[in-house]
Amino acid sequence: MPESTGTKPSVLFVCVHNAGRSQMAAAWLTHLAGDRVEVRSAGSEPGGQVNPAAVTAMAEVGIDISAEAPKILTVDAVKESDVCITMGCGDTCPVFPGKRYLDWKLDDPAGQGVEAVRPIRDEIKTLVESLIAEIAPAKPGAAV
Repeated sequence: MPESTGTKPSVLFVCVHNAGRSQMAAAWLTHLAGDRVEVRSAGSEPGGQVNPAAVTAMAEVGIDISAEAPKILTVDAVKESDVCITMGCGDTCPVFPGKRYLDWKLDDPAGQGVEAVRPIRDEIKTLVESLIAEIAPAKPGAAV
């Protein structure tokens, strides 16, 4: 990890529409890791807006993603990230040597109500917490 170079790790979350899973994951990572991690999200076929049920589900836990907008996946976004996490977009993420790739198997919240999105939100939080512990653990004695 870039820890040895003194730079913070960077993570890119990718899903098809960049409207649900990847937006929630980016928000959780930003919320839980603060400035210890650089966070990006993108989609292979970005939607027109962030899924309203995802916005509502995240608001329930005090995280506002209402101002976010789906973004297109670019080669540069992958090149600039240490860890690329895909969520149901298959092989659309370009692969570069020296990058770490993870695929999180998560249900797609598209077209679902907030009741169906809550368990996805909670599963993403658990995955993000494990990722933080691995790539950017809090320093002993540091405020979290």
